[in-house]
Amino acid sequence: MSITVEHLVKSYGNQLVLDDISFNIGSGEIVGFLGNNGAGKSTTMKVITGYRNFTSGTVKVCGMDILEHPMETRRKIGYLPEHNPNYLDMFVKEYLRFVADLYKVENPAKRVEEMIEKTGLTHEYKKKIGALSKGYRQRVGLAQALIHDPEVLILDEPTTGLDPNQIIEVRNLIKEVGREKSVLLSTHIMQEVSAICDRVIILNKGKIVADEAEKDIVTINNGYGGITIYVEFSEAQSIEKLRMIDENAKVKQVDPNIFLVNAPTDLSEKLFKFAVENHCTIKTMKQQQLSMEDVFRTLTSK
Repeated sequence: MSITVEHLVKSYGNQLVLDDISFNIGSGEIVGFLGNNGAGKSTTMKVITGYRNFTSGTVKVCGMDILEHPMETRRKIGYLPEHNPNYLDMFVKEYLRFVADLYKVENPAKRVEEMIEKTGLTHEYKKKIGALSKGYRQRVGLAQALIHDPEVLILDEPTTGLDPNQIIEVRNLIKEVGREKSVLLSTHIMQEVSAICDRVIILNKGKIVADEAEKDIVTINNGYGGITIYVEFSEAQSIEKLRMIDENAKVKQVDPNIFLVNAPTDLSEKLFKFAVENHCTIKTMKQQQLSMEDVFRTLTSK
């Protein structure tokens, strides 16, 4: 595994920020790291990259403990933090050459040219970073994270400030480099998760509440498996009575006569029977496809 986190705890005094979290990320895997602000995403990323210490637990990068091999593990990581700390008075090409020299990159001039082309900075590299738009500053941040060809890529909100076309370009770039690297990607954009990620980890108040393949997370987390039915009755109904139609039913009331009913199996027949027994009719009934946003809200609102 390229990233191994075991029983990681981080606290500030009495405030527990990370509460015994564990996960692994393999080579060629792009993992979305989700959670509300303050959930512990950025703290976890800073711990992995060695920028922040931790209270207890174990963190390994490419099989090496980050405490026992701090410099070696940092060389394996490319990091784009949430607040991109560029040197605004440096020219783009000058800054990337500076970063390449820090990492002792072989043939740095050639590598800088490659990064400028790959990150779409061809028409901007002669400018000072301070003169660039926020979107292009993000591209510079991506270029510096990739310039030493790291095995692990840590990206904290990488598409912040980009326009829709730039977002697509950066997503494609992340997918391309992610074929050979381990990528941990923090984002608040759920479409980004579906477009890029192989797997999703959701944090809530410092705990991992979901860790699933992206294609599965909507259907198997916290009772959201099976089938959800939108049902509208002709008149108001009791949510308590509706919950009794099946012991596995999870019912959410939208309006006095409108409900979302979730269960591992299709409850359509039981809903029709409920309507007959309660002397009402069903005006609308349809299966409802839940989204990543639905699951995220449910898991992070507890």
